[in-house]
Amino acid sequence: MSGNTWIVVLAGGVGSRFWPMSTPRRPKQLLPLLSEQPMLLDTLDRLTPVAPLHHALVLTNAELATAVRELLPDLPPENVIAEPRPAGTAAALTWAAHEIARRGSSDDVMISVHADWAIADVPGFQRALLDAADAARREHALVTVGIVPLRPDPGLGYIEPGAVVAEPLRRVSRFVEKPSVERATALIAAGGLWNSGIFAWRVGDLLAEVRALCPEVSGALDAHPDDLPAFFAAVTPVAIDTGVLERSGRVMVLPGAFGWSDVGTWAALRDVRPRDAEGNAVGGTAFLKDARANVVHAEGQTVVLYGVEDLVVVAQDGLTLVTTVDRARQLKPLLDALPAAIRVR
Repeated sequence: MSGNTWIVVLAGGVGSRFWPMSTPRRPKQLLPLLSEQPMLLDTLDRLTPVAPLHHALVLTNAELATAVRELLPDLPPENVIAEPRPAGTAAALTWAAHEIARRGSSDDVMISVHADWAIADVPGFQRALLDAADAARREHALVTVGIVPLRPDPGLGYIEPGAVVAEPLRRVSRFVEKPSVERATALIAAGGLWNSGIFAWRVGDLLAEVRALCPEVSGALDAHPDDLPAFFAAVTPVAIDTGVLERSGRVMVLPGAFGWSDVGTWAALRDVRPRDAEGNAVGGTAFLKDARANVVHAEGQTVVLYGVEDLVVVAQDGLTLVTTVDRARQLKPLLDALPAAIRVR
C-alpha cells in the first residue's frame, strides 16, 4: 500500500496530578516514572519498530521544546514542533498532518499517541498500531484503537462500536465522555471500549475532514498554512474528538488489549510498576517493614515505611508528600490550598 508511516507523539501537557515531581518545566512525560528514563523516551523506544525516528514528530509546548530536543538528540530538531499556546488536540494534530503532507504526501499515514502512557504488552501495542494504520489506508477512515476495559472507570472516555466493517474493525457509533460508574458498567456490557486517544489516518483524509467539519481549525489552516505561530493564534481551541471525530461519518475502531494505562495519578503506579510480595510499588531508595500496597517514589532521598498500607509517599528535594492512595487520585484541592512557595518549586 502507498504512503509512509509516521508517528506523532503528543507531549505538551503540564498537568499537576504528579505534584510535587511534576512541574511546568518538568511535566509527567519528562519524569522517570516507569523506568530509569523519562516516559517520553520509553514511548519513542517502543515506537521505533513502527516507524523510523526521522518519521516521528513530537508535539510539545514552547517552554518544553528545548528540554525535549536535549532529551532526544537523535531526533531531527525540526521534528520537535513547539506549540506557542495550548490550542487543543484538533489544532495540534491538524498541524502535524499538514506538516507530514508537506514533507511527504497526502497518502502518508500518521499514528498519534501520547507520551505518558504505560504499556505492558509492547509487541501487542505495536501490532495494534500497525493494524490501525493498515485499516486507515484500506478504508480511507479515521481509525482509533479502543481499549478492552478492565473495569468501569468513570475517569475515562468510552467508545460505542457500531456496524461491522470487517471483523474486528467496526464503525464508531458514538463517543461517551467520562460516564458514571453505572453508565460505564452498562457501556462495557454492551461492548463499549475505553477511548485511548490512539489514532491512525491518512493525513489527506484527516485534513479533508478538518476542512469539512471543523471551522474552529480549518480557517486558520487555510489562512496561515506556512506560519505556525499565526495558525495557533488563529484557531479556536477544541479537542480532536469534539471538533472532528464526533462530527465525522468516517470514524472506525479496532479493539486493543495490551495493558494500556494513561498513568493518570500517583495511585496508578501501583498497577503499572513492578510490586514486591506485599504489593508495594517502589521507585528509588526505600525500606519497608510490615507495609502493604503502598506507592513510594524517592529521588535523592531514602524513605522508610513501617506498619502502614495504602499510602502514597513522594520525596524529592527536601519536600515530602504523604497521602492515601484514594486521595492521591485528586490532588487539586491540596494544590489550591498550598502556599505558592511550596506549590511552585
